[in-house]
Amino acid sequence: MTETDKPLVSIVMGSASDLRVMQAASDTLTAFEVPHEVDIVSAHRTAAKLVAYANGLVARGIAVVIAGAGGAAHLPGMIAAQTVVPVIGVPVAATKLDGLDSLLSIVQMPAGIPVATVAIDNAENAALLAAQIVATGDEAVRERLQQHRRTLEEKVNTAAAEVARVIVPGRR
Repeated sequence: MTETDKPLVSIVMGSASDLRVMQAASDTLTAFEVPHEVDIVSAHRTAAKLVAYANGLVARGIAVVIAGAGGAAHLPGMIAAQTVVPVIGVPVAATKLDGLDSLLSIVQMPAGIPVATVAIDNAENAALLAAQIVATGDEAVRERLQQHRRTLEEKVNTAAAEVARVIVPGRR
């Protein structure tokens, strides 16, 4: 593995069932050509693996972590408690509460241990935020993000041109 092949973003999830949501993060990072890794690290069922994983992030050159978790959603916070590498939490709708429990768990971190949080099941936005963090030191990723924003703008302008009209009630 060359230096440029090393992952800059680490995507982790609490269980294999979370991959249905977290795949979007990997797909998005792939589209932006950001090297990343994907793994399962359960905060509750593999606690020793979690500690070793979090403590090794800096040494491995990981710039940002995307951690998806459902239910109690302790994974993002437990990783953040072990490292200064930025952590982005993705609440996964995995229980009868449709992810609200996960969202509240991730967003309510105590002062001093921040976890960025995106919307429920929105792994794509987590990947975009991770790419933005990587882009602070990578001009090529920054340019791809800027092109993505221009593409979004073009799509909205095209849609607006298709639906824009003036409606005056009572006139034909």
